[in-house]
Amino acid sequence: MYELIGSICAVFQTMADLVWGFPTNLEWYASLPIIGELPLVIILLVGSGVYFTLNLRFVQIKYFRYGLNILISRQHKSGQGISPLASFFLSTAMRVGPGNILGVTGAVSTGGPGALFWMWVSAFFGMATAFVESTLSQIYKEKQADEYVGGLPCYGRKMLGGAAVIGGALSFLYIVYALLCIPAQGFNTISAMVAITNNITGMELDSNAALLWGFFLLLMGLTAFAIFGGLRRISRITDILVPVMAVVYVLAVLIMIAMNLELLPWFFYVVVTEAFRPEPIFGGALGIALSQGIKRGLMSNEAGQGTLSMPAAVSNASHPCEQGIIQAIGVFLDTMIICTLTGFVLIMGQAWLREGSAAWFELGRLEKFLASCAYMLGDGAVFGLATLIISVCFGIFAFTCLLGFLSFSEICAKQISGNKNFILAVRLVNLTVLAFGMVTNIAGFDLSALWNLSDFANIVMVCCNLPLLYLGFDKVQRAFENFESTEKKFVSEIIGVPLPVWDEINH
Repeated sequence: MYELIGSICAVFQTMADLVWGFPTNLEWYASLPIIGELPLVIILLVGSGVYFTLNLRFVQIKYFRYGLNILISRQHKSGQGISPLASFFLSTAMRVGPGNILGVTGAVSTGGPGALFWMWVSAFFGMATAFVESTLSQIYKEKQADEYVGGLPCYGRKMLGGAAVIGGALSFLYIVYALLCIPAQGFNTISAMVAITNNITGMELDSNAALLWGFFLLLMGLTAFAIFGGLRRISRITDILVPVMAVVYVLAVLIMIAMNLELLPWFFYVVVTEAFRPEPIFGGALGIALSQGIKRGLMSNEAGQGTLSMPAAVSNASHPCEQGIIQAIGVFLDTMIICTLTGFVLIMGQAWLREGSAAWFELGRLEKFLASCAYMLGDGAVFGLATLIISVCFGIFAFTCLLGFLSFSEICAKQISGNKNFILAVRLVNLTVLAFGMVTNIAGFDLSALWNLSDFANIVMVCCNLPLLYLGFDKVQRAFENFESTEKKFVSEIIGVPLPVWDEINH
């Protein structure tokens, strides 16, 4: 059965590679200097971010402090929707995941330290892209009972003629996207539980051990409790877990940096210089560093995929652009802070220099990260404690990311049908797929096939969402002009299409 599933996943990976690699898989294009190593999708995503940044007059810089003030001071209004802060935590739960450790490790080990520089570049322009898709989500959001719903399926349907079949197709697409990504998160949650247990007991758990099945039942129970409580219960859980995981991870890495301050100048030197002149052991080509950094940054913060447009819509923001600014800050938190902290450990640890490049490249991604921690902390009790903390953070990253997929899948399901039996069926299918990912781990199988599904799902979402952002960008610009005006009262007349939710709020 596993071999069959692996072969199916390989087909998805082949299709994903064709799209992700196009046109670098064409000989004439690949022969071009530098740009020949950049896939069209990456050029389009970064180019879109540059285009939106220039046309919105660097909104990600101009209103960054304003967005922070909203997150700090804006209280939840009674009744409809959830607060901007709760929406921010909900989106961060999905955005900040295991990829912030594993993905960054993969990018640096393939493209070298310079990949981190290009990750920063992609994140800066990705903040503008996140602003556009999140503002669109708010503009076209709808009311459903005591919640708001919206996002890619909603703004896609309304901008493409309003036919229910379009919204249903886009909603179904996202549900499939979630189903393809959930197994890997289930695998990661079990991996984290195993790492924590190994760290505490000093013993290696065998595959199929009884304790692993105990973890399986515990995690399935917690997940079922969360999703059967609806969006509000999930947001209450992420309100607690997201700040905890962010603060703990940040503090753990800052302590490691403080213990190696003499390496800090070297870190910035090597990141900037190798962004333009990579070492031969990392491929030695500028295009590799650039491509790896940009791809990892975009796939980590998800700007342009439309996957985080759902939490942007459920907020009770007082203006559509407010939530756009907040989601831009989410990109900053994900890449500029969390991914950068991972980069600090990997690069300042210098594991590829100390172990020898051949030995380092043979390690798995998490092993590379932990080896870097060991060089920064030593192999004593401090390293053991750090390993435990990193394992706990990794587990929370995976669990909150999982909750994000499940909750947004349910939001899309509600846009297809409000029938309770249909919603129940979607929840049960999601739980079944989650169980598969966990059992794959318990059985001792490899994770790579599950990541193949995620790679394919990501590229499909980008191809569907990016054209819609251009189609609706004129509406975003009008909303932004209104936001910058003295009145800041957003209604249908601003963009010239019916907006029942905003007319009710502001009339």
